Amino acid sequence: MSNYDQLHRQCRTLENLFDAKLTSYSQLASNLSRPQDVEARGATERCKDLEVELDDLSTKLQEINDELGELAAKPELLSASMLRTIQRHRELHQDNVRELRRTKANVKAAFDQANLLSGVRNDIDAYKSSAADSLLEERSRIDSSHRMTDDLLDQAYETRSEFARQRMSLQGINSRMLHVINTMPGVNNLIAMIKSRRRRDSIIMGVLIGVCTIILLTYIWH
Repeated sequence: MSNYDQLHRQCRTLENLFDAKLTSYSQLASNLSRPQDVEARGATERCKDLEVELDDLSTKLQEINDELGELAAKPELLSASMLRTIQRHRELHQDNVRELRRTKANVKAAFDQANLLSGVRNDIDAYKSSAADSLLEERSRIDSSHRMTDDLLDQAYETRSEFARQRMSLQGINSRMLHVINTMPGVNNLIAMIKSRRRRDSIIMGVLIGVCTIILLTYIWH
């Protein structure tokens, strides 16, 4: 009876502890679907620790149930309620083992999903980073093109300004020359004489060339 009571109390204590840790294990598994959270990242390590603890508890419960099974093999030493309690411990342990397996499968699926989501998120972040880099490079090329265009426009404006200054300078020179000519009548007469002499020289040269041509043609005919 003393051995039964001791095993019964140990079994109840371990069953309660197993149930509490299994509940925590299931709750942490649900957090694995949120890998971006700080708590979710910590839940990964906590799940592994709880899994080891649950496996140890399951092993200890199996050993105690085996010892209770040895006592149940001697029904003359136990009452009917004790035998039912031993049977209940065995069934509860089997249920706990099945629940642990199911929860482990859920945790594995959650791990796989979290890794998949993390991989997709990393791919998206990498694509965004690459797209941002491409946009920055394109923006840099556009800015460089704009600077080159601005430089060309500045040079064109400077060239136009230089032409305008030269035109104004030539107009000033022409205006001064006309002013000099208008203010000095002798210059006008001199220019007129030069022009008339040039016309006279042209007429003389024309007549001389014509006479020479006639003489040459007459000589050829004779």
